[in-house]
Amino acid sequence: MENKLSKALEELTAAKNFAVGNDLVFVPEFKESCTELFKGKVYTEGEITYCDRFDDPILRYAATWAAKEAVYKALKQLDPSPIGWKKIEITREKISGQPGVTIHRNGKQPNISLSISHDGDYVWAVALIERQP
Repeated sequence: MENKLSKALEELTAAKNFAVGNDLVFVPEFKESCTELFKGKVYTEGEITYCDRFDDPILRYAATWAAKEAVYKALKQLDPSPIGWKKIEITREKISGQPGVTIHRNGKQPNISLSISHDGDYVWAVALIERQP
């Protein structure tokens, strides 16, 4: 299994068949900027509903923001055309479940792997997008 994974990673790296993006959010600073106006411009209805389910939703808003930023950074390496924040939707099938990504624009949905982590005052997200032929 480890050899297969190493070989797959080597093939991806050699051919540059992927783009990667990441983002780090300092939650105390983010909390100051996470206004209702910001939420309305950045988050989809589904994302707001998910974040507001929690007693302290700011951590979820920060995590979702970091994920959107990571996906955005990876997307821009593959396609420089503009994309709005609400066109990048972070989804979860269940509370605290594995995150997914839906890109709301015409064309084929890219294959995106997303990971979100938080520790103390920081949230980090990384996105890996496979280049489409």
